[in-house]
Amino acid sequence: MAEIERSAGSVEEAIEAALQELGVSEQEAVIQIVQEPKSGFLGINAQPAIVRVRAVASADAADEDEVSAQADLVADFVEGLVNEMRIDVEVDIGTDHGVTYVDVWGVGDADDAGLLIGKRGHTLDALQELIKSHVQRETGERCVVLVDVEDYRKRRRSQLVRSAREAARKVQRSGQSESLPPMSAYERKLVHDTVADMGGLETASEGEEPGRYVVIRRRP
Repeated sequence: MAEIERSAGSVEEAIEAALQELGVSEQEAVIQIVQEPKSGFLGINAQPAIVRVRAVASADAADEDEVSAQADLVADFVEGLVNEMRIDVEVDIGTDHGVTYVDVWGVGDADDAGLLIGKRGHTLDALQELIKSHVQRETGERCVVLVDVEDYRKRRRSQLVRSAREAARKVQRSGQSESLPPMSAYERKLVHDTVADMGGLETASEGEEPGRYVVIRRRP
């Protein structure tokens, strides 16, 4: 089974590069964070993030009991958070496209839903980062569970796949590269996977977080 190490300015960028090179999704890999990035004093002796990623059979990628335990941990965290915010919701656990979600439903007030999602999903992304840290502290494992509010992430996934296919077809016709708007590491991986299935094209992530984006171009 293939295993590689990659380094980058952040853990997410290093993982993204490794997954793209291996041609697998995060659910089809075992990821080990070898080193967290360190900025150093005034930029001196700065160290990159280093990850080790191993491709495995999808059925073996994530132990079901481990994922279930993570999902329960995340659900408890989310329930505690919304209770503190005095927002009355239901929290469920489900799976879509091979990804385990903790879904927040029944946000009766549109303002409350907007508060949890934020502009362009920024609040939801920030919540996801809190959850990643919580899971890492509690289990020592990388979080593989996503939080969604009123299916925002799933709708966003469909929109991204559609936009990526449209941009890819444009590149196929014109031969000119296309740059997509900045997006999260998870969303960039969706674009990489979508374009890879179309053939004759390649993708690359460019720029620095949080403005990192995907470029689609013809293969040389």
